[in-house]
Amino acid sequence: MVLSKRFSKDISSMLPSVEEAKDAEEEESSQTVLGGIASRPPSRPLPNLSRGSVDSRTIPRSARIKPDFEEQEDDKSVEVQDAKEQSQVESLDKSSENQFVSSKGKEEDWDTELEDEEVKESYDSTGKAKYLSVCQFFGVVPVSYYLRHIQDSVLVMRHHGLGLKAVKALALSLMTNTSIVSLDLSDNWLEGDGAAAIADMLKENCYISEIHLSDNRLGLKGAIALSHMLVENTTLRKINLSGNEFDDQTAPYLSGALINNQKLESVDFSHNLFGDRSGEILKTAIAENTGMLELNLSWNCFRGKGAIAVAKGLGANIFLRVLDLSYNGFGNNGATALGEALKINNVLEELNISNNRISLQGAVRFALCLKENKNLKALQMSRNPMKSEGCFAILKSIQANPGAAIESLEFCDIVVNKEFDDLYSAMKETMPNLSIKHGGNADLFKRSITKADPLDIVRQYIKENSLHPAQMFTQTDKSNLMNYEEFQQELTATGIIIPKDVAGKVIEFLDKDKSGIIDFSVFQQAIST
Repeated sequence: MVLSKRFSKDISSMLPSVEEAKDAEEEESSQTVLGGIASRPPSRPLPNLSRGSVDSRTIPRSARIKPDFEEQEDDKSVEVQDAKEQSQVESLDKSSENQFVSSKGKEEDWDTELEDEEVKESYDSTGKAKYLSVCQFFGVVPVSYYLRHIQDSVLVMRHHGLGLKAVKALALSLMTNTSIVSLDLSDNWLEGDGAAAIADMLKENCYISEIHLSDNRLGLKGAIALSHMLVENTTLRKINLSGNEFDDQTAPYLSGALINNQKLESVDFSHNLFGDRSGEILKTAIAENTGMLELNLSWNCFRGKGAIAVAKGLGANIFLRVLDLSYNGFGNNGATALGEALKINNVLEELNISNNRISLQGAVRFALCLKENKNLKALQMSRNPMKSEGCFAILKSIQANPGAAIESLEFCDIVVNKEFDDLYSAMKETMPNLSIKHGGNADLFKRSITKADPLDIVRQYIKENSLHPAQMFTQTDKSNLMNYEEFQQELTATGIIIPKDVAGKVIEFLDKDKSGIIDFSVFQQAIST
């Protein structure tokens, strides 16, 4: 049968080439091996195949045309195959999901070097967020002043009337605060519970180096809490516990704290109720502490044995630089004990024993011991009943000490005499840096009383009565020299009537040589001028 060229061309285009048929057979074999899942996705056909696709099936270019019933059967087989593929994919997804869940449960057991990608909350170095949450928990209003100054290095919150809950909230937030280094909570009525909260905070906070808790009525409970804190805390350098009703019962706890804490440099126990028993207890702390440089025990009740015990503690201490014992009751015996301590202690630089009932006798004893001290630079003995003689004894002992380092002496409210002032003037040449304060010099500051001129009274009388001295005195024929009686008669004759006491002063003024004779011409000249 002979075919036309055109028909032969159409038939040849429909017949597959050898290479295409070979490729199609290889693809079918690979699909049967993989269980019906194509090794290459339908969106990426082989380069030698046609780009056309039906129902995600890759059709070779050389595929022959099938009858309609065969195409329907092929479509059904393809649908069944697609359903199998979908079920396999779903089963794989479920198995992989189960593996992920199980692996996630064991995530803590993994040993991996991968970094944790979770976002961590930033550290609150001020404690502001914690303070607000704690205030909400306690039901107190946050202190706006504290929130404004929470990042300052020095926080002063005196007289805020905080109360217990507010102090607890403040203390909890300060545990993590790294900005504040000086805290002042004076006069906030903290009492023992508030002191306990502050003490717990100071056990954790390692930035606060200075704290003021004066006038808070801390009492025994506060002293116990703070003493336990001071044993653990190594950051504090200055603590002010003035005016907290500390008495003899609190002294053992505070003394133990000072013995165990060698980091504190300044301690203020002023305006408390320490007595003689406290002095004997604190004696050991003063003697054994090696870090304290300043100690304030003013406005307490150290008298007798207590004062002597404190003085002995001072004698054994070799580190203390400043000691304030003013407004106690040391008396003469206490002053003598302090003098003996200064013989041994050559470290103390400033001593204040003002208002301690030290009389002249105690001042003289203290002065004798002061001759051997070569390190004391400032001495305050104001308002002691030792008079000018006691001040003079102190100054004389300093003059007799060739190695004296005294630069400041205070004898306020003690009136000195000229002898003291002369000695001070003489010492200025050898000790030009010495300055002394006292209550004044009774001799130097006496006001000279100027006597009034009695002739001014006569002139005032003449002026008020419109008299003319020239006309009055020319009418007299009396001699210029006359006695007192004649002078008074002459004054009356001229119309000058003055009281007898004033006339006596005029006569005394005119009779300077006390001869009993007055030159009336001198009187005339003085009145006329």
